[in-house]
Amino acid sequence: MTVESIIELLRKFVDVLIVWMVLYYILKNLRKNVKMVLLFKGILIIVVLKIFSTILDLVTINFLMDYVIEWAPLALIIIFQPEIRNVLEQLGRSQLLGRHKVLTVDEREKVVYEIVNACEYMKKMRIGALIVIERDNSLQDYIERSKKIYGDITSDLLIAIFFPNNPLHDGGLIIQGDKITSAGAVFPTSNSLKISKRLGTRHRAALGISEETDCISLVVSEETGRLSIALGGELHYNLTLDEFKLMLLEELRPKKEIIVDDEEEDKDEENTQVN
Repeated sequence: MTVESIIELLRKFVDVLIVWMVLYYILKNLRKNVKMVLLFKGILIIVVLKIFSTILDLVTINFLMDYVIEWAPLALIIIFQPEIRNVLEQLGRSQLLGRHKVLTVDEREKVVYEIVNACEYMKKMRIGALIVIERDNSLQDYIERSKKIYGDITSDLLIAIFFPNNPLHDGGLIIQGDKITSAGAVFPTSNSLKISKRLGTRHRAALGISEETDCISLVVSEETGRLSIALGGELHYNLTLDEFKLMLLEELRPKKEIIVDDEEEDKDEENTQVN
């Protein structure tokens, strides 16, 4: 095998890999967007009609489908401009190197302990709160427009930030790794029809930022004290304190650690069978 053939082989591999990554990213975001799902179904119907009209030699339908296919890209760009912009914004926020900081087991447990203690107190005292934890998608755009803190995560500090009449009370708090990065952040509110009209701006903001990024949004209701978590455009409403804690621990768990744990469990099972 010559050097030229190896280079050509690598070029084809990179070409296929890029196409696969683009398709994967499109399909991954497709299932979270109702409008994009409808668009995908519409495109499939047009393709089927085109094939059907070509096979049966239906002149009129074939003529109309040719015009639709010719002008469809321009029409799609105009009609779905907001969705295209959101996808491009998500690409811009993505961190190629992954999570801002992968927490150790002790760090993760400490972060969850402090957050849960603060949320338990705010739940009892009916203090509203919105806490957003960054994961793979960067929240830098929102951090830049909020009040910088860069402090350790403690329950006292969390309670103080959201205490009534505090200037930062109404905004969202952003956590990166084991640090409170900023407070008073303003997030986009969700227009989802699934969310109850009784829920206010805080819940809609939590759901809105979870639709645009892969963050974990934690909400304490000011009116009822109920705890909720928004993940991937879905709102898990009125959780018990234990459910709240377990879900937070699970979502903060690194993916690599899950693989390691599974391998260790398999080894333990094999040792048990041998014994």
